[in-house]
Amino acid sequence: MADKIRGARWAVPVLLLVVWLGIGGALGPYAGRLGEVATNDPASFLPESAESTKVIEAQRVFQREKALPAIVVWQVRDGAVTPQTQAAATSALASLNGSPEVAGQASPALPSKDGRALQGVVPLRSDLGDRMGPSVEKIREAAARVPGTDVHVGGPAAIQADLKDAFAGIDGLLLGAALGVVLLILLLVYRSVLLPLIIIVGAVFALALACAVVYVLADRGAVMVDGQVQGMLSILVIGAATDYALLLTARFREELGVRGDRFAAIRAALRRSAGAIVASAATVALGLLALLLSDLTNTKALGPVGAIGIACAVLGTLTFLPAMLVVFGRVAYWPAKPPRRSAQGHAVWQKIAAVVDRHPRRIWLLSLLPLLVLAAFMPTLRAEGLPTEETFVNEVPSVQAQRVLSEHFPGGSGDPAVVIANARRVNEVTRAAQAVPGVASAAPVGRTGRPGGPPLVVDGRVRIDVTLASASDGDAAKRTVERLRAAVHAVPDAEAMVGGRTAQLIDTQDTATRDRNVIAPVVLAVILVILFALLRAVVLPLVLVATVALGYFATLGVTALVFQGLLGFSGTDASVPLYGFVFLVALGVDYNIFLMTRVREETLTHGAREGIRRGLTATGGVITSAGVVLAATFAALVVIPLAFLAQIAFIVAFGVLLDTLVIRSLLVPALARDIGPAVWWPTRRRSA
Repeated sequence: MADKIRGARWAVPVLLLVVWLGIGGALGPYAGRLGEVATNDPASFLPESAESTKVIEAQRVFQREKALPAIVVWQVRDGAVTPQTQAAATSALASLNGSPEVAGQASPALPSKDGRALQGVVPLRSDLGDRMGPSVEKIREAAARVPGTDVHVGGPAAIQADLKDAFAGIDGLLLGAALGVVLLILLLVYRSVLLPLIIIVGAVFALALACAVVYVLADRGAVMVDGQVQGMLSILVIGAATDYALLLTARFREELGVRGDRFAAIRAALRRSAGAIVASAATVALGLLALLLSDLTNTKALGPVGAIGIACAVLGTLTFLPAMLVVFGRVAYWPAKPPRRSAQGHAVWQKIAAVVDRHPRRIWLLSLLPLLVLAAFMPTLRAEGLPTEETFVNEVPSVQAQRVLSEHFPGGSGDPAVVIANARRVNEVTRAAQAVPGVASAAPVGRTGRPGGPPLVVDGRVRIDVTLASASDGDAAKRTVERLRAAVHAVPDAEAMVGGRTAQLIDTQDTATRDRNVIAPVVLAVILVILFALLRAVVLPLVLVATVALGYFATLGVTALVFQGLLGFSGTDASVPLYGFVFLVALGVDYNIFLMTRVREETLTHGAREGIRRGLTATGGVITSAGVVLAATFAALVVIPLAFLAQIAFIVAFGVLLDTLVIRSLLVPALARDIGPAVWWPTRRRSA
């Protein structure tokens, strides 16, 4: 009978391991296949209800195929443009007509006013995907046949090609960097060889499952995935799975010291930590799902994709990891050995807890002051989008082309603002556009598909291309388009709409601001409800959310100082503050959940004051390790050479460390100690 009981005990962990090994083997390849269903076409992620999005739909009738312009600019090395040079450039572009990747006809090469450069436009099909880069290179090779010139290719097509290159290898490069950093930290923390490998394998299996689910959904059109969402999924799963694993393995190690038996230890560890892990995962997942309220499609896409990743991470932590811990027992910690008695916490955390206990008011005041100072710089952060030259953290061909183009031509050449209006008001709308300060020229698109000649009328509507004097992605161009919208909207009975790249940037920025105002309160409300239910208190959840929000404001203040002050960026991408808010507030509350659930457990036995001391001592080391791991995991995003991801990496990494080392370690326990048993209101707790 005893043998049967022992056999039954082993059945569950063995079955779980078989299932997860099957998941890893069958679904592992999907971690490298998300790129097959990803799109990096910026037009696919525009605000759904914005004016610029409506213009995209309206202007399709004026072109046979949806196209992205590649802008070719020749810079004459010596002297000025000659008729022979211009003819050679026009011939080079004409040689591309009829190519399967070209939508329509390439324009002739036109000289600049200073006579030192030529410009032409090749419309490329927007659905080229992975072939966009080779198509741009083909244009570059054809244009390079013009003697005596230096050739650059820019415009939306070249930018998309450079974005594709930036995300190339994101699966292997980003995943390798994240796993390498996590493994190194775990080896240093645990001084064990086997346990870090167990945790890493569990995280990889969870990522394989998440990628497979997302792949199926994206392939069926249920969600949209781009390179940014793809990278975020990898980081979220690896970081969350490792954090939850650290909490469970620390509790298992502690229970082994008390109980000895591995089965009893894992049952106790799960019973006492599963609630905090599930609550923490629910906080992050529901916070991410709040992104479904966004009107930006890529921001909305991160919601369900990220929530799926978190669900897979917690599933792996509560099934695969316990099975592995049961199988290996104390051997998992080799060559270190779990204590044979209840752990009292590291000496450093015993000292920190003692200082917090003796001087709570002094500690929380000293912790609060620098946070308030840093938060004061938050209003200086400009989240209005980045110009093309700041989109990439390294030098790329499309940025070089834009720089050369701006030297010789109006900054918006080849990338005009697009006005759609009623045909009977075409002259009035054109004159209104030409009169706008910052507009270099405006002309209706003719029957040839280019500005000039009799206007092309389709369904009673015309298209007017407006060339801006400044680069289409700059602040000056945005101000010009805002004036342009006001001018053409004022033309009676024109029903004019303004789109194009600059208008898209404006609408994206406005929508990102709207998203922050709508989504942030929802995320806070969701987190508060979870904390009320988990901690069975009102005051403490309000304290936790307030402190974590303050940490977020302080982090944005530091971001403004670092990126705008030290690194010279003009600001951040419009979506960065919202992404930072969701990640930092949800993940920051995670660590406070880990701490305060343990404090609550200790308080039930030892009273409120001793509960804080014991809870901080017991969890200090593991939560700090988890924070360092998560910060390092997000920092791995810098291997992708895009400013957006670098900014997210800095915000989350710095914010998590700030929360882990200051807010959770000092500010929250000191406030709870100073407030006393009332922090648990309406639940009564004895003070000692």
